[in-house]
Amino acid sequence: MRRLPVFAAVILVTLSGCAGSIPFTDSGPPDTIVPEGDAHADIPPVPADLSDPAEDRLGWEGGYWYNESIDVDQSDGLDDEELAAVTNRSMARVEYIRGLEFERSVPVDVVARDEFSQARGNRTTSANRTRFDNVKFEALFMINESTNSMAVQSQNRGASVGGYYAPERQRIVIVSENADSPRLSEVTLSQELFHALQDQQFDITSYNQSTREDHNAIDGIVEGDGNLVDYLYEQRCESEWSCLTDESSSDSGENGESASSPESGLADIGPYLLKYQPYSDGPAFVYAQYQVGGWDAVNAVYDNPPASTSQVIHPEQYPDDAPAEPTVSDRTSGSWERIAVDGRVNYAEVGEAGLAAMLAAPLYEKPGAQIVPPREWLNTNESGDPRQFDPLSYDTSYTDGFEGDRLIPYANDANETGYVWRIQFENESSANEFRDGYEQLLDYRNASEVEDASGPGTVYRIPDDDPNGFGDSFRVVQRGDTIVVTNAPTVDALSKVHAISDS
Repeated sequence: MRRLPVFAAVILVTLSGCAGSIPFTDSGPPDTIVPEGDAHADIPPVPADLSDPAEDRLGWEGGYWYNESIDVDQSDGLDDEELAAVTNRSMARVEYIRGLEFERSVPVDVVARDEFSQARGNRTTSANRTRFDNVKFEALFMINESTNSMAVQSQNRGASVGGYYAPERQRIVIVSENADSPRLSEVTLSQELFHALQDQQFDITSYNQSTREDHNAIDGIVEGDGNLVDYLYEQRCESEWSCLTDESSSDSGENGESASSPESGLADIGPYLLKYQPYSDGPAFVYAQYQVGGWDAVNAVYDNPPASTSQVIHPEQYPDDAPAEPTVSDRTSGSWERIAVDGRVNYAEVGEAGLAAMLAAPLYEKPGAQIVPPREWLNTNESGDPRQFDPLSYDTSYTDGFEGDRLIPYANDANETGYVWRIQFENESSANEFRDGYEQLLDYRNASEVEDASGPGTVYRIPDDDPNGFGDSFRVVQRGDTIVVTNAPTVDALSKVHAISDS
């Protein structure tokens, strides 16, 4: 999976009308970076005659040096020989930038777009998996419970996939409008080649990514490193290398997919923001490790990857500030039970990144709607434009001090759903800040406080005829540094989803 585009930040500037007034807030590197002691510094010079080395070495792969010209014209598509030349030179360039050696060649397959789309359309998801996922995104006020969240995410991933690395097959798949005469962007190819290199060197498929928080945290190093290398690769294409481009394609997104503008088919901004976090914060996190100890320090992170999105958002927390693991006791009654998905953990967690995305999403929904201010959400350059490097700041005042969360989805015999969401902070002051932001979000989502004498906390109700489809009841209870949100279809059902207790 590769870099998601920054159009979300650009949309925000357009809606907020404040592009020229947002202060520079990013503490990361400037839009153009060349790390000192670049990996290629220790590589012996390339022979003047570009002769092949006696044995494999960094910056040379399959008969091509990283700075070697290749006779390739893709105006009529690439034949097998041309594709092999582009692939081998791109592998050499990735090695040269990152200082890591490919252990074996990486096959590249080309499939037609209609064939690829048909295969995606044939995928099926279990009913419980869909319900579980629906509840998670409903809790984040991103997708209502009557909408299939899996379909929304599939649409978000876009219909114009450039390519992806398939670790189970250890090969790259390039998706082309015409599989018989494919065209590609060298940078897109290099993006997926680097994932293959990561897999060969660090076995990245072995990581536990069972929740969205786990996934985003791990991607802090996987995608962060990949995007930093991609960043350096693109700089060289713009300054000293001749690179193959495909003008018909758009910017690469997750899984190499295109989503460079709203017209590309983005179904919902919320899930996009949730998944975008490691693509924005990850490169800055990796760059912070690089500044401490060069590429060796970055390599060491693979042995001890980030344990939370907080460690990626706040690199100074890595590796010692371990996340909390709140627990939720089942206290249901009637027919309410946990939604269990075979082969998966029976809880969700979204982390600091999820809370920040939830509170920032209203910025994209209509002009003037905000909980997290644009000046806090955007990282901008001196001109006030969103930065290509780390454009969004998931470090918000409402989510500072986050420690951990657990969200338990429930369902009853009537196929109604609810949840209990326990969110822990490092102290009561931080919990107060988040509660303030969350209650602003409830207000924005048309919730009204209702009287309820059955227990502690505050109960809110979003009407059933809510135009956004979030009609439900909510109980918000704070005990010191911890906030518990209970959701149910009615006020009376709140205690059936989660009976009131002193703990």
